[in-house]
Amino acid sequence: MGESKYLFVEHERPFKYEEDGLNVTRGSAWSGPGCHLGCGVLLYTDTEGKLVKVEGDPENPYNQGRLCPRCLALPEVTNHEDRLKYPMKRAKEDRGQNKWTRITWDEAFDTIERELKDIKQKYGPETVLFMQGTGRDIAPYITRLCWSYGSPNFSLFLSGAACYVPRVIGLAGTFGAFLVPDCSQVHPDRYDNPEYVIPEVIFVWGNNCVVSNSDGFFGHWVVDLMQRGSKIVVIDPRVTWLSSRAALHLRVRPGTDAALALGMLNVIISEELYDYDFVDKWCYGFDELAQRVKEYPVEKVAEITWIPEEKIVAAARMLATSKPAALQWGVAVDMTKEAIPAGQSISTLFAITGNIEVPGGMIVPPEILKYVGGWGKDLLPDDAYTKRIGQDRYPLFASEAQPDCIVEQLETSEPYKIRAAWIQTSNFLACMAADPQRLFNAMKDLDFIAYVDIFMTPTAMALADIVLPAATYPERNGIRLGDGAQRGETINKVTSIGECKSDMEINLELGRRLNPEAWPWDTVEEMFTFLLQDDTGMTFEELQEQAPAYPPFQYRRHEKGLLRKDGQLGFNTATGRIELWSTFYSNVGLDPLPYFEEPTPGPGSTPELLEEYPLVLTTGARNWSMFHSEHRQIKRMRALHPDPIVEVNPKTLEKFGIADGEYVWVENQYGRAKRKVRATEAVDERMCSTDHAWWLPEGDPDKLYSVFDLNINNLVQWSPGKSGFGSNYKTALCRIYPVNESE
Repeated sequence: MGESKYLFVEHERPFKYEEDGLNVTRGSAWSGPGCHLGCGVLLYTDTEGKLVKVEGDPENPYNQGRLCPRCLALPEVTNHEDRLKYPMKRAKEDRGQNKWTRITWDEAFDTIERELKDIKQKYGPETVLFMQGTGRDIAPYITRLCWSYGSPNFSLFLSGAACYVPRVIGLAGTFGAFLVPDCSQVHPDRYDNPEYVIPEVIFVWGNNCVVSNSDGFFGHWVVDLMQRGSKIVVIDPRVTWLSSRAALHLRVRPGTDAALALGMLNVIISEELYDYDFVDKWCYGFDELAQRVKEYPVEKVAEITWIPEEKIVAAARMLATSKPAALQWGVAVDMTKEAIPAGQSISTLFAITGNIEVPGGMIVPPEILKYVGGWGKDLLPDDAYTKRIGQDRYPLFASEAQPDCIVEQLETSEPYKIRAAWIQTSNFLACMAADPQRLFNAMKDLDFIAYVDIFMTPTAMALADIVLPAATYPERNGIRLGDGAQRGETINKVTSIGECKSDMEINLELGRRLNPEAWPWDTVEEMFTFLLQDDTGMTFEELQEQAPAYPPFQYRRHEKGLLRKDGQLGFNTATGRIELWSTFYSNVGLDPLPYFEEPTPGPGSTPELLEEYPLVLTTGARNWSMFHSEHRQIKRMRALHPDPIVEVNPKTLEKFGIADGEYVWVENQYGRAKRKVRATEAVDERMCSTDHAWWLPEGDPDKLYSVFDLNINNLVQWSPGKSGFGSNYKTALCRIYPVNESE
């Protein structure tokens, strides 16, 4: 092994061993199937090489042996009879019909290479979209494929890119880097590390983190810290397991998080509870911020958010007087139209209270490879940047094309016609796309569409000409380079199904055909070593034996010149300080200070609609057994959550004459979706809450598995915020009424 500054865990067991007649391999659970984490796992295979069991690895400091139901059900996914096992093709005129023919990998790659090269020569590489979804660790590889081909148009079909990215971009524009709560995940010895300090309070904001583990954050860390003395404050419209154990639960109206944060800032600043020394030395624009938050007195904020004044004040004081304090937030912050100022408002609370880069506070996570920014941007010709879709309208989109502008361009062919799409890990017609019927209509006549996934999906059935079978993570090698605090983990191949290939192998093989100079590696393992070598000094094979490997970490790096490339003290911003008044936003014509804008439509912006659509709707409620649109065909997972659910308060159901368990339409002026009612006092009488990404794998493929009947995004429009980031997926108006027997 080469010289490495990384810290390692002393394992009692080797990388591979035998137990009770089974082969056991230590590894990391990075998708597919979902999710975002990379928990340590033990993969058990029999003498025939079949995956038969998965357990949590108790020697892995990350999850310490704990796993969710999705990981435990992995053998059922990997060995499922309905897996895509071979490449398939069909004629363009048969899109939407189950008329597939099995082909070889060579035929598939030959066809894709021929089509993409032909389009590049005739129309230019920018006319091909490279689109991904969430969950699988392909961002470095699909971006390199896109950029090495010459297209600037990598993106995802999510209005406003409203998942994770708004917070990443927003924090980069104000703090110079992303921030995560310090739950000791950067230390191999975790809570026993002598430098670590338990947070006095953790704010869990817009994230039911024990069910939905976002941004590389293992939700049970919050429970660990509660057991060690941390208090929690939960900001969530719904009553959850965590909120029932919180010191405070602020049941915020969906979409009004920015107003709540600004009201709390008003309290902290007006009562002079902020950290004067930290603000004076490390923050820029405090006086302007103080003036702005005067516009948000607590009584006004209480009316906007549905939260009693006394709870807002109590939460603000608890934050300001607790040292350290941490924030675990989620996608609810991104899924409002003005996500950028919402994230700015919330993160500013932790800046002015001095909870940045301190043990138990908010830290800049260590990185081995920048996951969000992609890999290989230097491969893109300079003149290609001007052809990135949405660049002229939304300059904050520095690496990806703006999704809403992509949809417009698909429809108008202005300023150029989009000809083809490479779609990887994205069942967008079921999951992320707003107004999915609109996107389907915009895409259905493209010249060529290739698609990569684990199972047949409504999106593949509707649109693809060629489908390539992707491997689940026990079927491939890989490195865990995801969001949150990165560490050196390997995904280790233990089994094979059909002719499935990993996403990385597919991208490498196709990349070598399209631009061999940009893809000089013979194997994916050589490619992984290239990514690891400079930073870790290790080969992929060496890391397999030693993983997990922890990058060296220090606190208070802003005081040591470790956050800036120039080695100067401070933060990686233009001023060297945390920019409460953002020069980054100001330079692109955006408001440099945080603000709140009422969601439209909504009770505060369109009260005239309340008579027809009286309920506030929030979507995307997570559940234990499914990751977005995955796991619908896994019997054990489906048994835990068999139907699409809308949660409604019993008093609201009584008012509308609807019974618990009845099937209803959830409808607004844009569309409707079918749901089964669950009566619960966990939601306010003025709202309802529903899960997302529904389709029926057992349904008719020629009817696209009922996706257009069930997709809650029928009620959501393509409508980003002023920055191009954020969209109102989690706040709308709706009505509910019974489904007729004929429906």
